Amino acid sequence: MVSPVVLLDTGPLGLVTNPKRSPQSVACAQWLQTLVGRGLRVIVPEIADYEVRRELLRAKKEKGLARLDALASRLEYLPLTTAAMRQAAVFWAQARQQGQPTADNKALDGDVILAAQARTLGVADVVIATTNVGHLSRFAPAALWPDLTTE
Repeated sequence: MVSPVVLLDTGPLGLVTNPKRSPQSVACAQWLQTLVGRGLRVIVPEIADYEVRRELLRAKKEKGLARLDALASRLEYLPLTTAAMRQAAVFWAQARQQGQPTADNKALDGDVILAAQARTLGVADVVIATTNVGHLSRFAPAALWPDLTTE
C-alpha cells in the first residue's frame, strides 16, 4: 500500500513528462493518474524538477518542457527550503563519514537534497517514488514507483 504522500523522483517525473509514448511512460502516467484519482498527495520536489528540466533545456526538448510545466502546475510543488538544504548537508556529510557517498564529492548530489526535502516536509507517512531506491532509501523512505499501489 502506498503512503498518502508521494514525492516524485526524476525517474517517474521524466517518464510522465516524456512526450514519446513508450510502454513504460504510459504505465507511469496511468500509475500517477491512479494515485491522484484516489486522493493521494503527489508532490513534485523542486530538486527533481531542476534535474529533469536542465536536461530538457540542454536537449532543447520543448514538448517535454511544456509537459513538465503542466504537471508541476497540476500537482503540488515543493520548493527548496533552508531547512531542507541544511538537512541535505547533514546527509551528505554522514554518507562520506561512513565511506558511502551517494555522488562524487564535487557533485551537487540531488539524491540527498531530495531525501532532505522528504524528511523536512513535516509529514510522518511519506515515500519517494523512484526508479533507483539505493541511495535514497538510506535517508528517507523510497520505493520503486511500480511497487507503490493503491490496493
